[in-house]
Amino acid sequence: MEKEFSINLVLDKRREKDNGLYPVKLWVYSTASQTAKRYPTKFSFSDSDFNSIWKTTKPRDKYKDTRNEMEAVRLKAIDEAKSIVPFSFEIFEKKLYRKSGEAENIFWHYEQVIDELKKNNQLGTASNYDLSLKSLKGFIEYTKGKAPEKLLFSEVTANWLNRYESYMLNHKELSHTTVSFYVRALRTLFNRAIKANDIDKNIYPFGHDAYQLPAVKRVKKTLNRAQLKQLFEATAQTPEQQKAKDFWFFSYSCNGMNVKDIALLRYEDLHDNTFKFIRAKTARTSKENLTEVVVYLTDYSKSIIEKYGNATHQPKQYVFSILNDSDTEVEKRTKIQNFTRFINQNLKKLAIAEGITADISTYWARHSFATNAIRQGASMEFVSEALSHSNMKTTKGYFAGFEDEAKKELMETLMNF
Repeated sequence: MEKEFSINLVLDKRREKDNGLYPVKLWVYSTASQTAKRYPTKFSFSDSDFNSIWKTTKPRDKYKDTRNEMEAVRLKAIDEAKSIVPFSFEIFEKKLYRKSGEAENIFWHYEQVIDELKKNNQLGTASNYDLSLKSLKGFIEYTKGKAPEKLLFSEVTANWLNRYESYMLNHKELSHTTVSFYVRALRTLFNRAIKANDIDKNIYPFGHDAYQLPAVKRVKKTLNRAQLKQLFEATAQTPEQQKAKDFWFFSYSCNGMNVKDIALLRYEDLHDNTFKFIRAKTARTSKENLTEVVVYLTDYSKSIIEKYGNATHQPKQYVFSILNDSDTEVEKRTKIQNFTRFINQNLKKLAIAEGITADISTYWARHSFATNAIRQGASMEFVSEALSHSNMKTTKGYFAGFEDEAKKELMETLMNF
């Protein structure tokens, strides 16, 4: 197997320092990308001294200690590079410049992931990791009486996680869902650290014989056909309730399209009786297999575009005036959250007045689309494609099952030989 990198120390004579010496750089070459980078060290020498210390095979006694220091820097860099498969300059730089002990510190790994996510504008996921981190720090402060500076991977055992779960459920009075949500982020960091050879896989605290995440039974967030009809025909008491209802049913009629994708929809995406889009949620996580979702416009969905769409209809313009092109990613996220909250709050008032449910939200539109499509004869494969799911298991999680009347009709037909 070809070596993926070469590492050495070189004298950088491109820039002479004020004292007449040249800086010594760590020279790293990647055979895959055929590129080289130089990284600073604390050493600087004249050309002759560098040759006497480093280039000779047997330096004089007075240079041996310096030579050993330099060799330790090179060997540390080689060890870090060996742990990266395949070799990556980005990961190498993080490993090279982190302080001693940071590889084993869970808090440091959280900060690295949060920083990466923010740079990629994945602000929602970054917020999730931040909440998980704060939760762990809160547990440690509760048990030890002071704010923690670090948390080692080796400290997090199955017993430790069970105590954390008990603290979350009994002291913080949070749900099993929240516990599972926070611990999944921690489990991801364990997997990343093991893959990067930062920790030994033998300390992994998750699994059948160790700590298991709380098994949360999903509550089906679905309206049946009768409830959908009732809600659709309900008379809104305010303009806000009407707008919330309109956008909820627009989502339902457009393959359960979520609010973020509705907000990002542009006129150039519309084509006669259809529009196409790539889900924002999967645009980053499934780059190798991006699939456009094709939505067939009904008379109803067309009416909503006509009613709330921007007047100019420029191809690059957003269909709905939820966002502006001048918005930063943070501003976009805030506006989408606010619009989602607007729909949920106002639709809930209408649903409660109709005696349907007090829990309804925009998420119910997606589940209701999936369940009612299957109940009316659509295949699981069709619905999975319409939802842009990467696997059938996810789609099955959306399906709330068949109604009792449908089961009864099926059983009665079984004897019609």
